[in-house]
Formats: sequence, C-alpha cells, structure tokens
Amino acid sequence: MRDIVVIDAPSNLGLRPPAPGTVPGCHKLAGALRDNGILRRLGARDGGVVVAPRYDLGDWREGDGVFHAEALAAYTRTLAVRVGRTIEAGGFPLVLGGDCSIQLGASLALRRLGRYGMAGIDASADFRHPGNSDRVGAAAGEELAIATGRGQDDLSDLDGLRPYLRDQDVRLFGLRDGDEDLPELAGLGIAAVTVGELRARGAAEAARTAVTSLESSPLDGFWVHLDADVLDPSVMPAVDSPDPDGLLPAELLPLLGTLLRSERCVGLNVTIYDPDLDPDGTAGELLTDLVVDALAGA
Repeated sequence: MRDIVVIDAPSNLGLRPPAPGTVPGCHKLAGALRDNGILRRLGARDGGVVVAPRYDLGDWREGDGVFHAEALAAYTRTLAVRVGRTIEAGGFPLVLGGDCSIQLGASLALRRLGRYGMAGIDASADFRHPGNSDRVGAAAGEELAIATGRGQDDLSDLDGLRPYLRDQDVRLFGLRDGDEDLPELAGLGIAAVTVGELRARGAAEAARTAVTSLESSPLDGFWVHLDADVLDPSVMPAVDSPDPDGLLPAELLPLLGTLLRSERCVGLNVTIYDPDLDPDGTAGELLTDLVVDALAGA
C-alpha cells in the first residue's frame, strides 16, 4: 500500500490575472480539497505547504518573457526539494496546486533523481514557447515546453539540468480534438491522445498502452499531472479557461486510475481548479472524489 504524502503547492504565479487588479484563485485548490477530507479519505500523511511567493506582475509587459520568472525559478527549486525528499524516503507525493507551473517542481525533482517520464492529463499541451508563439508570458500555459528544454534559460535550464523531461518520455491525454499543438507534438515524438481518440479506444485501454510503453522504456518511473480543465465544463466550470467537449468523470476515472496503478508511477499533482469560480463547492467535491477513487484503486 502506498505511503501517500499530501504536499500543498498553492502557487498561482503562472496564470494571467482573471481581471485587472485581481489574482487567480487556484491557489485555494489545496485548501478546498483538504476541506473535502482528502487526507482522511486516503489515509495520507501531511507533507505540509510549500509557501508561494506573492503574485505581483509589477511592470511586466508583453514581450518581456515569462512573468514572475525569478519567483517561479525559486519556487520550482524549493518544491523540487520537498518532492524529491518525499520520493527518496519512500513516499508517494500528492501535490495539490496551484496552477500548472507547479509541474516544473516535480519535473526538476525527478531530473535530479534520474530519468523519469510524465503522463499529462490536460485539455491542452501547455506547449507555448518562443518557437511557436509571440505571446510567451504565462508559465501555466508553457510548463511542458519549459520542462522539455524550450524557453528561457532561467526556467528551462535550472541547475544546468535541461531538459527535465525528454520528448519521448511524455504521454498526453485529453487534448481537445483539433488542438493547434498536435502537429508539432507529433513531429517531436510527443505522444498525445485526444478526447475523441480516448472515446474511440476506451480510456482504460489508452492508459494501459501508455503504461506498457513507459514501463518498457529505460525510465526510473513516471509522474502523473492532472489539470482539472480536462473535464468538460458541464461538470468542471471552475477553471480559468473552460474548453467544451472535455472528458466526463466516468471517462477520467479509468484513465487516471490505470496510470496510478502502475508500480512505476511515483507521484501525482492536481492543478487549476479555482474555488472562487465554484461558490457551492460542487466541482471541488467532484474533483476530490475522482482523485480519492483513482488512488484508492491504485
């Protein structure tokens, strides 16, 4: 039985402001899932909080690169230490975000430990970088590009460890059909399964295929990244960029559960859910249930 250790990573540094003078509310994700009893229900240990720097764009302007870059670099290193120590001690980190830039903390931690892969469950690839966009700025939409060595050096080459993830070691699930990044990903050998393909193949079968490939490759293990926006807005409206035609809970659960059941899976992070956009807490309860049920069966 896994020794699950819940670590809060309440960083919203990677998102644009939802409105002038406001800050993204996804830093409250961890508190909401804790209020829903996630530690008790999983029998997990409390790994504490990695406190995030203050959200402040200052005088940043479009064209200046990634905003909060210095703070993001420092936070990534700090989170990487917490995640790495947990894994080295035999624990299974469950990292509660936060926006998707917290994935960089896990990627850096794993790069320090060896060669690891990632299974990302996300509505988008988060693959914006200077080679394909002139709107680089929000790390939450760029963290996979950064983790695979694309982007500015002060984020993509921390401690001289670029890339944290190799292209061929990444598996993506839940991208919307017609996603503009799909041709580039295919050309780079980054495997991506869209919502339509998941439905055609079956979510559990698609996950089993990925697990088989990850387990048969020269990897020390792999991490699972879960972005709440992979779910359809009809059940998960509380995200910063809700995209239609997403997965339903009955499709996400076998996908997530199959990935987590692999003995080579070393951790999971959960991101983007925004309690400010969920006044009755229904979406947060659903997300908690899905994570608990997937881990309980793992």
